[in-house]
Amino acid sequence: MGTIWYCLVAFMIAVYVLLDGFDLGAGAIHLLVAKTDLERRQVLASIGPVWDGNEVWLIAAGGTLYFAFPVLYASGFSGFYLPLMMVLWLLILRGAAIEFRNHIKSNVWDPFWDSLFAGSSVLLAVFFGAALGNVVRGVPLDESGYFFEPLWTNFRLGDVTGILDWYTILVGILALLAFMMHGALWVQMKTSGALSDCAGRLAGNTWWGVLVMTALVTAVTFRVQPQVKANLSTWPWGVIFPLLAVAGMGGVRYELFKRHERSAFLASCAYLAGMLASVVFGIYPMVLPARNPLYSLTIGSAKAGSYGLKVGVVWWTIGIILAAGYSTLVYRSFAGKVALSDGQYGHTDD
Repeated sequence: MGTIWYCLVAFMIAVYVLLDGFDLGAGAIHLLVAKTDLERRQVLASIGPVWDGNEVWLIAAGGTLYFAFPVLYASGFSGFYLPLMMVLWLLILRGAAIEFRNHIKSNVWDPFWDSLFAGSSVLLAVFFGAALGNVVRGVPLDESGYFFEPLWTNFRLGDVTGILDWYTILVGILALLAFMMHGALWVQMKTSGALSDCAGRLAGNTWWGVLVMTALVTAVTFRVQPQVKANLSTWPWGVIFPLLAVAGMGGVRYELFKRHERSAFLASCAYLAGMLASVVFGIYPMVLPARNPLYSLTIGSAKAGSYGLKVGVVWWTIGIILAAGYSTLVYRSFAGKVALSDGQYGHTDD
């Protein structure tokens, strides 16, 4: 049951990354592709009906993690307390910027909300990437199962690590570029005219950065986390996950060339899913690696009771069907290119 819930938690996180990833990316490229007020409102319109629903998947993933692996939840949230508070404030500020940008019309305030929306989106992407880098690299867990990390120390990999070091910063940059590509493909798909064309060109240019950083981070990860290589040696079939990411990257480039907007976006989803699945496979059976491998949290040491996990599968299945059904309804209701009406966003036109 522990492995099943390990996969379910990974699934929930992946869904969040795929969905909220494109609206974080849309925010990160907001000031790069949208030059006029109309274009900036179009970018907001492309995510307006769904961005808050996408963030619900983060809460759902946290709830699933708390239920299945309470020890991991306790250790992770205590050790990452500072960055978690920073992420919480960034989410609040980003949400406020999106809503106030639409409801308060002012030549003074509009640039402020646009900058806050873009800046918070960029920082969130980097922090999420750095958090993933911390999980792969390992944290300074002690024998009690707890740890504390400052925001940074000396930026080196050692026994005393910070949230930010040269490796986690690399992963953060990769996450930012990947979300920018993902968001640009979404904006291209949901808008039309000059804005859509500009987003497509930005996605193509960002693709090269994602390609280089993916190769670099992958090569470094094999040295930083030996478990990845060990798992590939033990279960060679796991190579399908990085191959999915490679196929996704190739698909993005090909579909951009063919001007197939939806296919290019779906290929980006495949890339992100493949990268996340590679991480999950690479650190298994650990759920939180430690700098000292003796203190790493594993599925066996962090999971909840077996009876609760068995009963929870039933309720999780019911909940995920309802959540997936609602998300599908929302996305189908707002399918097609966005169209603005009376200065509001959220209306779409098939």
